[in-house]
Amino acid sequence: MSNKTDMERVGLFQEMNYHTIGDRYVPPGSISFNQSAGKGKQVLPGGTKDRSALQHGYFGEKYNRVFEGESYTDPIKRRRQNRLKESQKNIGKPFLPSNGDKKPSGLGNHYGTLTGPIGAFSPVSKGGKGNTGNGKNVLTNPGKKGTGFGYVGVTLGKYQNHMPDEYDRAKQITKKINGDHRKALKGGAFKLNMHAQSYFDANPYRSDRPLPPVKSSGGKRREVKPFKQSSPPKSMAGMKAGTFDPYPSHSADPYNVKITRPVHVVNKTGKIFMPSPGPKSFPMSSVVNTNVDRSINSSNYKNIALARASTMAY
Repeated sequence: MSNKTDMERVGLFQEMNYHTIGDRYVPPGSISFNQSAGKGKQVLPGGTKDRSALQHGYFGEKYNRVFEGESYTDPIKRRRQNRLKESQKNIGKPFLPSNGDKKPSGLGNHYGTLTGPIGAFSPVSKGGKGNTGNGKNVLTNPGKKGTGFGYVGVTLGKYQNHMPDEYDRAKQITKKINGDHRKALKGGAFKLNMHAQSYFDANPYRSDRPLPPVKSSGGKRREVKPFKQSSPPKSMAGMKAGTFDPYPSHSADPYNVKITRPVHVVNKTGKIFMPSPGPKSFPMSSVVNTNVDRSINSSNYKNIALARASTMAY
């Protein structure tokens, strides 16, 4: 059984108010402004929002107007237009100081000195004397023939004498000492084949005599195969795998792990906190529609339909 009332099943939270012709006017001040304040329901959170076609669903809180053919508003362009509009409020020409700009008195500047600019320190380039080339060198001996590369006695100096590199000298000395030592040796290392032994040998079955060759048996070798059990008889109409039943009966597996989800306990009752609902909305009927419904009812709708048809025919 559901705890919802019949009106909540239909979708109405409150019974519709009744408007009749000739009702007295009810001023807005007579209706309570905040009904929930007097019922102990001041704190009402916003709650979750669902996707819908309402203003708080897909759209923003404030509806922005959009007309057909309306141009895009550029914030930079609007800022420039506003700056130009504000500049038109200025009266007269822009402000200029009475004196000119002061030059800085620093490195390379003569402003503020007693003598003024010095010509010797002027950065203007001066015309110098013409460039005269250097004379020839003093010739004491005729030049060498050839380029000087790859020729003997053509360059100023002679070829250097060959000198061996002593990098492998220690290796050569060690090699020479080892060779002289091997020449002094007269034979290999002396090895004595006699050593102390116990009274009996360690292995009493050991013999110095060679064993005779093994005699092979003349009979044929028997092939030994592993035992293989015969397959059970096959029945007709399908694969039964030797079972008595056509198919194995289904049984629950006791080894399956049953996953239990933990209960999300948020309070003592173990239920999720649901805020108390505020005053619910209800439909409002128009006074104009009420007047029409009162004028046209089940007893006179035929006469009104005939009068309207005759008026349209006329």
